[in-house]
Amino acid sequence: MAVKVNHSKCIGCAGCVGVCPVLALTLEENKLSCDASKCIDCGACIKICPFGALSKGDSK
Repeated sequence: MAVKVNHSKCIGCAGCVGVCPVLALTLEENKLSCDASKCIDCGACIKICPFGALSKGDSK
């Protein structure tokens, strides 16, 4: 599983990038992306996002 990014809510503040313990999040040109191969689904980024742009990934 990997964190899902809601791009309509994300403003590109990068607060989540700094709290990711495995460096799975990157921000380029105000577009946040999550590398699913690195994400451990710890939820640190979800907790810090004041805009609700991140959520738990699907278990599919």
